Order: sequence, then structure tokens, then C-alpha cells
Amino acid sequence: QVQLSESGGGLVQSGESLQLSCRASIITINLYTMEWFRQAPGKQREFVGRINDRADREYSDSVKGRFTISRDNAANTMYLQMNNLKPDDTGVYYCHIRLANDYWGPGTPVLVSS
Repeated sequence: QVQLSESGGGLVQSGESLQLSCRASIITINLYTMEWFRQAPGKQREFVGRINDRADREYSDSVKGRFTISRDNAANTMYLQMNNLKPDDTGVYYCHIRLANDYWGPGTPVLVSS
């Protein structure tokens, strides 16, 4: 069973940075597309960004230029570096991979105060 585990969330002030991690078990992450999503209170889960097997990256317009996705193949871990955080970035952040099934981590909360 594929397992994803996020970490690194916390409480920060507007303008500060955080780095989230998503560690995967069983799969080798550099062979697949892995994604970050987030869900703000009272809102639907939304796409943040993805990295594919060629290390191509895509980002939502709302985070482009501020967030960067990377991965450490040896650690089987994907990262989300979040800079210049804004209150609208508040939410629970999830990593996701689609294989034969969809796999999600339990999420890590990010709270950005103004």
C-alpha cells in the first residue's frame, strides 16, 4: 500500500517562508508525477503544483513565482518551498499521486497570519 506523509506545516506571519515535505513509501517518486494540493477552511481542495518524472514542474497561478517544488530521490521525498506567504495560502496541504488509485497523505496545516 502506497503511503504518503506530509510534514513541515505551521504558523507563520505574512511574508515568511515554510518548506513542506512529502515522504513516500513503496513507490520510487522520480518515476511518477506527484502533486501538491491545499484546502482552505470552507473551500474545495485546489491544485498547487506538480512535478513529473522528467522533473518538469507546473504551478497554479496563485503560487507561481513564490512556491517551488523539488524532490530528493535518495530520500524519496518531495518538497514544497513556500516563500512570501500570504494569508490566502492558509490551509491544509496534501501531497497526491495517481496510480491505479488515488493516494493522498493526511495533510499538514499551514496558517499564515497577517
